This record gives sequence, C-alpha cells and structure tokens, in this order.
Amino acid sequence: MKRIKHISIVLVLLVSSVTFAQVKFEAKVSKTKLGINERLRVDFEMNRDGDNFNPPSFANFKVVGGPNQSVSKSWVNGVSQFSKKYSYFLAPTSQGTFTLSQASIEVDGEVYKTIPTKITVTSAVSKPQDGNNADYVASENIHLVAEVSKTNPYLNEAITVVYKLYVSPNTGVSNWREIDNPKYSDFWSQNIDVKGLQVKNGTYKGESYRYVELRKTVLYPQKTGKLKIEPLSLDITVDVPTNRRDIFGGRLMTQVHKTVSAGERTINVKQLPEKGRPDDFTGAVGDYDFKVTTTKTELKASESLNLNVEVSGNGNLKLFELPKVVLPSSLEVYEPEHNEKVTTNLRGMQGRISDNYTVVPQFKGKYPIPSISFSYFDLKTESYKRISSEEIVVDVTQGPNNAIAESQPSVSGENKQPVVLNNDQFAFIKTKTTLESNKPSHFFKSKLFWSSLLVPFLMIPLAMVFRKQKAVRDADVTGNKIRKADKLAKKYLSEAKKALGQKEAFYVALEKALHNYLKAKLNIETGDLSKDKIQNLLLAKEVDQTVVSDFSSILESCELARYTPSTKVSMQQDYDKAASTISLIDKQIR
Repeated sequence: MKRIKHISIVLVLLVSSVTFAQVKFEAKVSKTKLGINERLRVDFEMNRDGDNFNPPSFANFKVVGGPNQSVSKSWVNGVSQFSKKYSYFLAPTSQGTFTLSQASIEVDGEVYKTIPTKITVTSAVSKPQDGNNADYVASENIHLVAEVSKTNPYLNEAITVVYKLYVSPNTGVSNWREIDNPKYSDFWSQNIDVKGLQVKNGTYKGESYRYVELRKTVLYPQKTGKLKIEPLSLDITVDVPTNRRDIFGGRLMTQVHKTVSAGERTINVKQLPEKGRPDDFTGAVGDYDFKVTTTKTELKASESLNLNVEVSGNGNLKLFELPKVVLPSSLEVYEPEHNEKVTTNLRGMQGRISDNYTVVPQFKGKYPIPSISFSYFDLKTESYKRISSEEIVVDVTQGPNNAIAESQPSVSGENKQPVVLNNDQFAFIKTKTTLESNKPSHFFKSKLFWSSLLVPFLMIPLAMVFRKQKAVRDADVTGNKIRKADKLAKKYLSEAKKALGQKEAFYVALEKALHNYLKAKLNIETGDLSKDKIQNLLLAKEVDQTVVSDFSSILESCELARYTPSTKVSMQQDYDKAASTISLIDKQIR
C-alpha cells in the first residue's frame, strides 16, 4: 500500500511537470546592440493566455511606444496553436550595457517569468534604425524569400522555386506589383498557376509571420556549373501602425511604399556521370517506363498498321528524343506523328510522350520488328538504366511474293517498291449535313403573328393587378418605413459586403459606413465626436438604449478586429449586426 502511494505521488509530479512545461513565456528583442539614437523593440510572447502581466521597469530606457497587444489562434494538422504578444518600443537614455529585467505572467495560478536580456547601447550611429519610423518598421516586417527545392541538382533534374512574401502580424499589405521579373536564361522553365492567394501562418527567422506564395516555377538546368537565378523585386504598399489614435482610441495606420527583393540565388549544376553512360543516351533524366506496341500483327499487303513508341513517367519529358525505329525495307514507314500528354507541377513534368508510325507492308511474308532500347539516368539510384521492348512479328497473309517483286526491274535501282494507294483509301466520310427548306414562310397566321396579337390583351389584367398591389403597398406607411430603413442600411454597407473575407479592407469599410450613416442621418461630422457624444445624440433622438449600445460595440469591434485574427464567419456576424442596428436606428430616430 505504501509503495502504491509513492507511485501515485511520482505520477502526479510527472504530470504536473509536463503541464508546466507546456507554458512558454519569453522576451524577444529586435537587437542586442544599438546606438543611443536608435530604437529598440521588445516582444513578450506566450503560448498560453495569462493574467496579471507585469512588464519590467525598463531602467535606462524610455517607453516611446506600446504596449501593443496581439493575439493569434490557428489550427495546424488538427492541433490548436495560441500566441499572445505584448510589444514595446524603447529609446535608450544613456550609453552602456544594461539588463532588461524579468517580466511576469500568471497562468493557471502559476507565475512565469522571462529570462533577463543584456542590451549594449553605443554612441550615436550615422543612420539610426528608428522603431517608430514607418520606413524602418516596414523594412523590418516585410520579407520576400525565394525558396529553392535543391541547390545542387544534376543536369536536366527538376528543381522548384517558390517566392513567398512574409508579413509580420503588426503590419499589413494593401497592394503590390512586380518590378523586375527573374529571367531563367540557362534553364527550361515553366510557371505554375497560383489560383487565389491564400494567407498562411509560418515562421521567418524564428518569428511568427503570415505569408503568401506569390509565384511557383519549375526549372530544368540546361548547363552545368554555377548558374544564377535573377531576383524577383516587388513594389509594396505597407500599412504600418503609428502612435496616433482616432476618436475611439484605435491606433491609426500609415502607408509607405517599400521595394523588396528575393535576392539572387546560385545553383551548382552537376554533370551527369560519364561512367556507364550508354551510347544511345539522349538526355532523359527521371523515372520512366518504355513500351512499343502495334495496332495489329496480322494484315494484308497495302493495308496499314500503327506502330507506337511511348515513354511515360516523371522527368524532363519534353527535353529528349525518343529512339528511332528501324524496319525491314519491305515495310513502308511514314514520318511519325509526335504526341505529348504532359502536365507540370511542383514535382516536375509528368505524363507521356510518343511517336506514332504508320507502316504499310508491300509483300506477303513475316517481318520481324526488332527490339528497341531506351536508356535514361535514374535520379533515385544515380545510375543509368536501359529498357528494351520485345520483338514483334508482323504476318502479311496476302499480297505479291517478295521474290517475284525482286525479279522486276526497279526505276530507282532499289528493290523497294513504292506504295500504291487507293484514291479513296483515306477518304473522309461525312456524318452530318445541313438541309434548307425551299418552301417560303409567311408572317401572316404564323405563331409569331398570333402571339403578337394576343399578348397585349393578356397584359391588361396583369397591369390592373400590379396597380392594385402598388396602391396597397403605398398605403402601408409602417412597412414602407421599414423597407426604406433596410434599403438605407444596405446602401451604406455595400462596400463592406464586397470586402467580406478580407479582414483589413472589410473592417475599414464597415467603420466608414457607420460614420457616413451618422453624418447623413444626424447632419454631424463624426471626426469631432467621441463615442459618448454619439451615444448621447442617438439617445436624444429617442433611440433605444440597447440599440445605441449595439452601435457602439460594433465600432469597437471594427477597431479591435484590425489587429486580431478574424474569420469569415465572424465578419459575416459583424456585418449582419451592423445592418440590423442601422435599420433599427432609422426606424426609431425622431
């Protein structure tokens, strides 16, 4: 019994330690060394929501911005992830080496503290990096990255380049355009269509960022050695938060233009090995299957058959030649028809290519089509492989004997006989025709004639019913007022509805719609009023207290939602609530 009690105590301690280990609370600084004329950013970040946050005293520093609070929630592979951050912008007051003391937070009754951080402040620098400067903040929070799947591929091996634009949670992007497009002069390239930019959560240099994949390109190097991938450059309009606030206490944003570049990338392309290279190797690199087929193996002379040489699989399908077919001289062979059924994605080219030969035998007999070989370089084993087809025998059952044909003189001096074609051998058979009646048609007594005659008479009772309904509708004063209010709500909220799904644009349009409604309805300039004054004005117009409270809560939601994650469902809820509130105000206002 005593042993069981001890085991229970140990298990409780282990479970408690695992639970506590799940809480992560740390301080992150933008730099550990700065000039006295620069600014320092400090983020206190946690992965669990806590209470009673206490920042350090920030001795030897002056708080010039913050605290700014941001919260993000996401689901990754079915696991919920939470992040909460408090951000401060500091200006040093003196030179020296200082220690940022510990910040604390309380989670589930336990107090957690950050690790002290040493900061070195030097003399003034010639180009200060100001944490409150919009250009500097934009450059620190917007990054364009070119992610290359492999930097040392073989010649003709597929690699992918994905251009990602990383944006920190504190900033936003209003617009962007390409300035310089990369040129792939030493590569065979194909862009992969990006349908609909999707915002994803990720990390950049250990920091939480949002990112979008702007462009995806598949490259096949055509030369060996060090090849350059030119950078992609963008001109971006960045929304940066300022220290100014609007009449409702919300932080105002400013826009700056920033040029970002993904930087030049170097690809070191390896030569395919000389050891074991087949003599008939034509440059195929990848993973392939090879087959040779015929549509028939038994036929008469002057009839035709199709011989198909096909390579399928994954690799540089469009960048090599298929093996040629060599047949006996008694088989007339036409130039092949080349077919490609290839798709390109991030794994490279996939599909099949083929050469289709038309073969016409001239003499009776059996003719072997010898085995055809195809060789390629296998990237998995890094070795050359060869695939050979089976020998195919074509049996020509009827026709002139080859020996008789050889005894006849040939104009060209060869034993090969020209193909004798029937004039209608490949004649096209029409399957459709278009016939026109030669009987004239008259408008009089036609269906259109009777319809034109009767429709005006049928419209008279419909017009009378419509007029009666309109009179009833016009007499409904209360209903007309309700419909007018709903129409007014839709008018002001039309721009917000168009931006549903785009968080920043939606809440900016929603807030503007609410302000414009007040300006139109109360004949006031809302930029000069606070929330309390707006509430007093609405109450003075005999609007219910609950409706006024709902209107104020929507304005607060617009401000908070710009800096916190929002789903399309929550946006739809805010939109519906705003439409309902505007409609109620318009019905009640005196």
